[in-house]
Amino acid sequence: MASLITCPHCGARPKEEFTIRGSASVVRPAPSAPDDDWHRYVYVRDNARGRILEYWHHAAGCRRWLIVDRSNITHEVFSVIDAADKAREAAK
Repeated sequence: MASLITCPHCGARPKEEFTIRGSASVVRPAPSAPDDDWHRYVYVRDNARGRILEYWHHAAGCRRWLIVDRSNITHEVFSVIDAADKAREAAK
C-alpha cells in the first residue's frame, strides 16, 4: 500500500506526487544578524528523531507548498496545512 498525504486542496494523494524541501521549524535570522547566526541557519541542522515539521511541495498536483507534521521514524502523517496559511497566521 502506498503512503498517502492528504493535501488540503487535492485530498489524499500518493507521497510520490510530493517533493520535500526540509525543516519547517528553522527560523531565518534577520538580514542584519551576525555571520555566526547565518552560518548556523545555512549549515548547521539537528537531525531530530521523531515528530517533525517539514515543507513539502505538491509538485504533481496543486503545486502548493505545504507543512507536513510527521514522524520520521514511522512515517505517520499527523497533519498537513498550507504553508501560506501558516505564514499569514504568523504575520498577525
